[in-house]
Amino acid sequence: MGVTMTDPAQSLIAVLLDRSGSMQSIKSDTEGGLAAFFEEQRKVEKTVRVTFAQFDTEYECLYSNTPLEQVPPPVLYPRGGTALYDAIGKLVTDIGAELASRPESDRPGTVIVVILTDGHENSSREWTHSAVRSLIQQQQNDYNWDFLFLGANMDAVQIGTELGFGPQQSITYGAAPAGVQGVFRAAGAYSSRLQAPGATGSARAAGAAARCRGSATSSEAGRARAREETLRTRRPAAPRPWEPGGVPRERAAPARSLCRRSAWRRR
Repeated sequence: MGVTMTDPAQSLIAVLLDRSGSMQSIKSDTEGGLAAFFEEQRKVEKTVRVTFAQFDTEYECLYSNTPLEQVPPPVLYPRGGTALYDAIGKLVTDIGAELASRPESDRPGTVIVVILTDGHENSSREWTHSAVRSLIQQQQNDYNWDFLFLGANMDAVQIGTELGFGPQQSITYGAAPAGVQGVFRAAGAYSSRLQAPGATGSARAAGAAARCRGSATSSEAGRARAREETLRTRRPAAPRPWEPGGVPRERAAPARSLCRRSAWRRR
């Protein structure tokens, strides 16, 4: 009997974009940078689908599981506060539930979640820091999803690490045209490499820290290095196999899943 596997010819890229009021100063740069990011993914030799959500005090999914060629130009309407925890929890659990409802052979072989924010959490009501951290760690460790955390006006490496992202998955960037362009260029190259022929998955393989050196400390020197590094592309170490799907049954205990876990096996 053959072993059922996820489809390596499919990718899902989910983008969660902060649209809080503080994003107004980089609105047009963010729209252009995200459009360039999607354009870079069109070069990937896979069937790529996109889920795109924005958040402020509220969460809004603009489209889900949409073919990349049908993705419209992004438009950002800054407003409200920054309910970051609620937005991450909602996005990840919604995607997990949708994947869990499919036959395993119809699930994408790569899942990449890109989160961009220019401010600290200040408005969440449903999800806590610890619950989000547990959720992210579950999806990375049990199902090998890939995450990329892009943060302006903060030390994204510190904040990202506290939320469960690896330092190699976090990029600090300057909230200015050059910084925004650079961070989306780095994110596009990073996501493309994860989907390259022969790549099998996660950004958590040994040596992954060399892949995306956009990270910085909160010092001015660190920020300057981050802006320079986001303009570079790095060759990644070989990633590990993974299996998408699975969401927490309860937010207070995200380690429990709605769907059974099935191991990735080669034929």
